[in-house]
Amino acid sequence: MKRAKVLDYNLQVQLEPYMREIKPRPSIYFPEFIAANQADRADNVLQGTKQELVDKIRADIQDFKTTSGVDKVVVLWTANTERYTEVTEEVNGSMDALLASIKRNEKEISPSTLFAVASILEGQQAITTTTTTSTTSNTHPVFLQVTYINGSPQNTFVPGVIELAQKKKVYIAGDDFKSGQTKLKSVLVDFLVSAGIKPRSLVSYNHLGNNDGKNLNAPQTFRSKEVSE
Repeated sequence: MKRAKVLDYNLQVQLEPYMREIKPRPSIYFPEFIAANQADRADNVLQGTKQELVDKIRADIQDFKTTSGVDKVVVLWTANTERYTEVTEEVNGSMDALLASIKRNEKEISPSTLFAVASILEGQQAITTTTTTSTTSNTHPVFLQVTYINGSPQNTFVPGVIELAQKKKVYIAGDDFKSGQTKLKSVLVDFLVSAGIKPRSLVSYNHLGNNDGKNLNAPQTFRSKEVSE
């Protein structure tokens, strides 16, 4: 909270006792997918090959399921907007190609795609449950669902991810939140154009955007936002 400087200081003081024990889990950081100005914030990151990172995210999901006691898990990507991933048949054009590329530690696989793959694979895991009646006792597998929602505008769902989700029957969704000024601007532009007024430009100030605007200073990440809008 102190570093973000989004909440008023007095509110931070009130929240501090509740936030003190909350420790964020380390995450994936590939500097080539986001703006260079994010390097000084990347101080809680996972290390390893892409396959090892997928395995670590899956282990985190398993640990969260166990410690929280929930029936279902939703993984929600709210991290930085990434640049667009190059889509090629041999790297991410199919499920088999993507999984093989992860094992080969291919460079052109983004953090958000690794999170999606980990969620899909973990969502397909089965646990054994037992149903008991007065006369019988039956053991059968139940598949735990892990839904992955993408809240940023990059192309996380490359063809290989979509095919994997379909094969494993796991839900994936999302292409940017568009919950704030992005949506408002889209609605206003449509209204103005239909009224015969053609805006020449739109300028906005991301007052509580925290780090989002800083990351979008890089042309490659801002391009993802442009395509999404």
